[in-house]
Formats: sequence, C-alpha cells, structure tokens
Amino acid sequence: MHEGGSPAKPPLVLIHGAGGDHLSWPPEIRRLLGSRIYAVDLPGHGKSLGPGLQSVPDLADKMVSFMDAAGLSRAVFIGHELGGMIALDLAIDHPDRVAGIGLISSGASMPIASSVLENISNPATFLKGVDSLLEKMRFPQSAIPLKETTFKQFLSIRPTLLNGDLRACDQFDVTPRLKDIRVPVLVLCGMDDRLTPLRYSENLAGQIPGAALQTIEGAGHMVMLEQPRRVAGVLGVFLMSIPYTPGM
Repeated sequence: MHEGGSPAKPPLVLIHGAGGDHLSWPPEIRRLLGSRIYAVDLPGHGKSLGPGLQSVPDLADKMVSFMDAAGLSRAVFIGHELGGMIALDLAIDHPDRVAGIGLISSGASMPIASSVLENISNPATFLKGVDSLLEKMRFPQSAIPLKETTFKQFLSIRPTLLNGDLRACDQFDVTPRLKDIRVPVLVLCGMDDRLTPLRYSENLAGQIPGAALQTIEGAGHMVMLEQPRRVAGVLGVFLMSIPYTPGM
C-alpha cells in the first residue's frame, strides 16, 4: 500500500493480470502522486497465500472481502487483463463499491486458444504454452528485457495457477451487460498487443456508456511496464475526473 493520498480522493486498487503479482505494476503507478494505492496479490499469487481461483466472479467476491477488511467503502479499480475483467465484474455486480474502473489490455471476453490451454496444463508442454503467450503479447524490440522478466515470472509460479488464471479469462464474457455499467471508465491498450488486441478495447469503449479510450503506440500487452510514465499520466488525469465523496 502507498499512503499519502488525499482522503478527498477515492482509494485506488491495482489488480494484476494472469500469472502476475503486485510487482506487475511499475513504481510510477504504485506510487502515483496524491493517491492512496493498494496493489493487491490475487489468491495464490505473490505474497497471497492459499489456492488460486478459476472464476472471475469468485475473484471479484474476494476483492469485496479485501475491501471490507481494509475498511474501504468504495474504490477505483485499475485492472490489467484478468484484473480488468475483475474490475468489470465489480462494476456490474457490486456497483455500490466502485467509484470508477480502468481497463488496461483487457476485454469483455478473452478467449484463449485451446492449444495454449492444453499446453499450459501439461507439464511436458508448459514451456511451449508460455512461449505462445509471450508471442501474442508482442514486446517491442526496446522491451526485450521485459519479455525475459515476464518469462521468468511465468516460470516462477505454479503451472496450475497460471492455468487457472487463463481458464478464468477464457470462461468470462460480460458483453451483453456492458451497457449496464454506470461508473467512469477508462479503457487503455497498447497498439501492438495481440493477446488482447485493439478491437477488444474498442468494443469496451463503444458499449460502455461514457467510456474513454486511450491507445499507446509502440506498446504491447504489458503497456504499463513498457511505458510506465505515459500510463501513469493517463491514470492521473482519469482519477482527477472521478467525483468522490469520502465515506460514501
């Protein structure tokens, strides 16, 4: 958690993507000026103990439990990929707890190729599955060290955990319910991403009332790590636009 933000501004909860943890968010975002920030680890990830969950609604319920434990009545949720899907579920099924959502490299649905799921679930072909994921993430040449770090991150977690995360993504689809979202929404994506390509973000922005779309040239799936200052700046402007009454 990063303290020091104004109580007049809503707390900010960062939710990482499949196979990630709180360090999937760069310092520029984890310490965003003027904000109270909680960078969470989903169950089984990072410093969070226990088994992982294979359902976005179950993960959203866990997020509500976290809010209760932390004494948060409402928050802005910024989610990357799987984290964005959790934010969408919260905005739809727990709107009283949500002041706004930011959806980074995400979608209303995110089908995963059956070959990738099969390879990830089999220890003998796990590396092949990881390689397929990295290829779709499309790291620009300038971010090759980040590609290597992401590869090591995927290898550091339990294969069953990454498999569960991807299956949660694959099974999720709230497309028919996007029109029901009534909170401020920012949609952001890297133009070169092929895992959650631009059309996913365009669909979100086109169907969620009042949603704003921001694209970043020369960035892939891990846009917040590839261009942290640019993403932090966009998030800062978005947060300033959100009406918020403390305690409500």
